[in-house]
Amino acid sequence: MSEPGENVIILFRGGRLPEWHQLDETRRTDYERRHVDLMLSVADRHGLIGIHGYRLLGPRGNWERFWTIEFPDLAGAEAWMMAEAEPPYGRYGYYDYTLARRWQPECLDWLPCKAEPPVPPGTDPHIIPALSADPSSIVLLAFGGRHRGADAYDSDEQDEERWRRMRKVGRDFSLNHGEVFQLMGASDRGEFAWILEFPGFAGIEAWIDAETAPPLAAGQRHDFHVARRWAPEYFATWAARRGG
Repeated sequence: MSEPGENVIILFRGGRLPEWHQLDETRRTDYERRHVDLMLSVADRHGLIGIHGYRLLGPRGNWERFWTIEFPDLAGAEAWMMAEAEPPYGRYGYYDYTLARRWQPECLDWLPCKAEPPVPPGTDPHIIPALSADPSSIVLLAFGGRHRGADAYDSDEQDEERWRRMRKVGRDFSLNHGEVFQLMGASDRGEFAWILEFPGFAGIEAWIDAETAPPLAAGQRHDFHVARRWAPEYFATWAARRGG
């Protein structure tokens, strides 16, 4: 089994506070532009590897979107989180961060990786288009891990059966993309975050059924959310800047 990668990933549950929508359009546009310029400067300075957003199908309070933001080291992640909350834009945001690393054990080497959207030459991310969710994508955000004190359920045989179930669902329902992150430190949300993209809801439902089926589910905790990719073509331009 491989160790988590060296890159640091910010797992970010974010949204806008109600006060944001009380601002007039001119002020919102100005704050957004200044915020994007600031975040792009951090991305350039610290070598942003990738940023991917997902909009929940239904908000959970102020939580509207989930993000993975990947840097080569902790300094980049720290600089990003500090810049994101800077005023004036930062006053109107909801911020919930967890740090993680990629988890890529051999038992999950079958997970597919979706290609990044192509970025036309000369595209400038400082020019913000109308942003929207990708209606062709349907994504399961799955958080969890073993229950505390679940040693009785910890066995290689049960792990192998769980991986077998996952692989079968992925094959039967044409999983398009899968990646796993291991949280850096204990959390009441578990140890891992999964991002799984299927062609339709049937795959998501089958994955949830497989993960929650007894007896293997007895030692696991799960928190599932359904989302769509958020403006993937635009945010692909942010990391593309690294190439010059």
